[in-house]
Amino acid sequence: MSQTKLKYNGGSFLVIGAHDVFAPEDFTKEHQLIFQTAEKFVEKDVYPHAEEIDTQNFETVVQLMQKAGELGLLAHSVPEVYGGLGLDKITKSIVGECVGRAGAYGVAHSNHTCIATLPITYFGTSEQKEKYLPKLASGEYIGAYCLTEPSSGSDALAAKTTAKLNAAGTHYILNGTKLYITNAAFSDTFIVYAKVDGDKFTAFLVEKDFSGLSIGPEERKMGIKGSSTCPVILEDCEVPIENVIGKIGKGHHIAFNVLNLGRFNLGSACMGGAKQALKVTMNYTLARQQFGRPIAAFTATQEKIAMMACNIYASESLQYRTAGLLEDALGDLYEENDHALIVKRMAEYAIECAICKVFGSETLDFVVDEGVQLHGGAGYIQEYPIERAYRDSRINRIFEGTNEINRLIIPTFIIRKAQVLGLHKAVEQAVSELEHGGELVQSGQSLVREQEMINSIRRLFLALTGLILQVHGLKLEEEQETLLKLADIAIKLYAAESAVLRATKDSADILKQHLAITYLEDAYLEVEILAKKLIHSLCEGETQQQYLKLIGAECGRFSYTNTIIRKREIAQAMLDAQKYIC
Repeated sequence: MSQTKLKYNGGSFLVIGAHDVFAPEDFTKEHQLIFQTAEKFVEKDVYPHAEEIDTQNFETVVQLMQKAGELGLLAHSVPEVYGGLGLDKITKSIVGECVGRAGAYGVAHSNHTCIATLPITYFGTSEQKEKYLPKLASGEYIGAYCLTEPSSGSDALAAKTTAKLNAAGTHYILNGTKLYITNAAFSDTFIVYAKVDGDKFTAFLVEKDFSGLSIGPEERKMGIKGSSTCPVILEDCEVPIENVIGKIGKGHHIAFNVLNLGRFNLGSACMGGAKQALKVTMNYTLARQQFGRPIAAFTATQEKIAMMACNIYASESLQYRTAGLLEDALGDLYEENDHALIVKRMAEYAIECAICKVFGSETLDFVVDEGVQLHGGAGYIQEYPIERAYRDSRINRIFEGTNEINRLIIPTFIIRKAQVLGLHKAVEQAVSELEHGGELVQSGQSLVREQEMINSIRRLFLALTGLILQVHGLKLEEEQETLLKLADIAIKLYAAESAVLRATKDSADILKQHLAITYLEDAYLEVEILAKKLIHSLCEGETQQQYLKLIGAECGRFSYTNTIIRKREIAQAMLDAQKYIC
């Protein structure tokens, strides 16, 4: 059994500052080689087939996934002993980022390597691993994950699919319908969740040729058309008892914790998609002439490009920071058979994984929206790739748990971990620091001001958490409007801290400092507004005025200078490179 002690507890960034984070600057030579392989595969093999994929030529998608299997791009999270590469979570994020640039193909690829394979990797029996993992790693088999039902989405435990043991005791008989299943039309294996005897939520490994499994019609979707999405229908479907994954009645441990990694994976894909959308947008603004010059020459365009790049930098920073945390938690568990330990480690960074999903998907939505705007009328025309990127982006805020559900995870989980993290003591200290005030902090190149701004966001988060607990107590879970705003502050804290800590790794890199500072300043202003909104909803009269005064004094400590010049320099660096760089 692994006894490795984690460097950071999940959610600890909300109560205490980090001093060391993993970032792309820490990539090994092996990471860089894998990045080059995945990037070349997407550019040389996937992009030329973009139109075929978008018209739902699934044969092309399958062929591309098999080519990815030949290159090892499906095998990163499968142990070597079962035909995989057994690589780290940084590699998982690298591959996820690269295929995320490919839109619908990336959805099919990432779904296969993550939630359709990892339940077997971490919870399967040795016999299941020997039978299925080599084929999933090579691309001989393609996988799907079946959780959602017509009457259960976010409330997965309300599922109605049943499983009953047959009289001979050899097979479970499954009945029910799974909805919106990615890769359904061309999958060979399906991770299916059903209730044994009507109440024991359990995971099953179902093959496409098992008697009683059928695939419904293809959904007519807004975007990601190249990834098949169909109902999976189970009518007296016979599943051998040896195909139960994990223990009877413990399927929720698998479903919810594998989804943590799915959310992390989705963040990587969205970050890669945002980089690609920025690239095609900049190329258009450099080519498109108006009033005698490229529209990239106009400062309004440059501000948009700068903010797109800043949000991508923050997304990239928090994504690889989380990859480092997940590797710390899971890196030594490929051969672990203690499912309780695996569940504990998978759940450790649920907050951070939720943030990856929310921040990554909303960054991508922001970038593709601005991309369409900068294309003008051309952005609405299908021959331009930004149109497809815009359609493909929208689903990311919905699947792997809606962004609202993921936001609610953040404050809910931090309160559950209050004792482990020393939350109440941290709240008391934060309130005390706000009451005693602080000095004006000026901007500089050493990032001292920026680190104090991060500490300030943390103080505001903790003080507001204390007030919310005081006002709502045990009824807190019913106050979703309040929890969502508090979650937004936590998300901005994690993103800003990740960006600033990454920028401190190389104090001579002015572009990275500009990206981190610009993101942080915008985030800080938004945090101030969120804090005031929360105060207005939580208290009134003299108490309200006292808190508003504390917030005003705290936020007034920081002055901003050279914001326009900084954004223009960021935009120029990106335009000169004609792609996202940092």
